[in-house]
Amino acid sequence: MKKLTPPIKSDDFQSLRSGDSVLLSGTIYTARDAAHKKLTKLIKNNKALPFELEGSVIYYTGPTPAKPGEAIGSCGPTTSGRMDDYTPILLKKGVKILVGKGNRSQKVKDSLKNNQAIYCAATGGAGALLAEKVVKAEVIAFPELGPEAIHKLEVKNFPVTVINDLAGNDLYEKAKEEYMK
Repeated sequence: MKKLTPPIKSDDFQSLRSGDSVLLSGTIYTARDAAHKKLTKLIKNNKALPFELEGSVIYYTGPTPAKPGEAIGSCGPTTSGRMDDYTPILLKKGVKILVGKGNRSQKVKDSLKNNQAIYCAATGGAGALLAEKVVKAEVIAFPELGPEAIHKLEVKNFPVTVINDLAGNDLYEKAKEEYMK
């Protein structure tokens, strides 16, 4: 199991392949489709961004409110395909790891490969368990979006699985091929 700490460089995960397990520790950011739309607008208008994209990890989640004494509420992954239209521009700006659930479009897979980034999945349905890996959470941008605001999360041993690697391999496609045999 590979351990990675942001900010990430492509060299940090050259040896990773689809299906490999990774533990993330350090700062990651949440962003769903509404936040992605605002981020891409800022980029296109050459405006300041709420966090450094170079080497960053973006987790597609809309966390629930934290209970007293907890850093965050449930924070399971959301469907990644909703971010596909916005993803290439973020990858060009240096995002290195995307985390969500579900397939990505060919456009995103090509952009991942071209920008030396990877897509990983967190386990859907395990939001409460994933929340236990978050040690600190704060809203850093777009608070008007409620749970879709951008949160800065400090995580420790946050488990993900590589779906799309640097070589262009796709775990979901491989599984589909195996299933169809």
